[in-house]
Amino acid sequence: MASKLSIITNGIIKNNPTFVLVLGMCPTLATTTSAMNGLEMGLATMFVLILSNIFISLIAPVVPDKVHIPVYIVVIATFVTLLQLLMQAFVPDVYATLGLFIPLIVVNCIVLGRAEAFANKNTVLDSLLDGIGVGIGFTLSLTVLGIVREILGSGSIFGWKFIAGDGILAFVMAPGAFLVLGYLMALFNKFFKK
Repeated sequence: MASKLSIITNGIIKNNPTFVLVLGMCPTLATTTSAMNGLEMGLATMFVLILSNIFISLIAPVVPDKVHIPVYIVVIATFVTLLQLLMQAFVPDVYATLGLFIPLIVVNCIVLGRAEAFANKNTVLDSLLDGIGVGIGFTLSLTVLGIVREILGSGSIFGWKFIAGDGILAFVMAPGAFLVLGYLMALFNKFFKK
């Protein structure tokens, strides 16, 4: 049981996609203008990551080596399309907010990287656990980054305004994203260094 738990915790801490592996920077920097946006993008990516890990683990033994990357991309694109349709039908406001970044999950190096590095070499259960762990790690990273940027940029958290005034505009823009990400990476690696 400890090894199954370690698969999940590795994705959250040791192989955290944002703070340790520095993967998925496009959605990390672009969608974390608020805590809610970070949470929603993380959950959307986790949905695709879990389902693609499971399916790739199932089909990996029968996919020839010469075509495994294109096959994995088609699998990931299928789950992203499913996610897009579900979001448009049930949470259109979230879909409108995240916009272009939902289809870009297809080329997110976290999802393809986990398919190549883990799912195609491990069992379905281990691949599921890896998807959960890495998905939680990515979701937590984006949410924390969004929380800090939202507090500093607008004086609110999850839309709840608790500081009067406008905040520091730079933290809602790209320079603030890089600054906050750098400090959070440094803190994360200081406390969870291998």
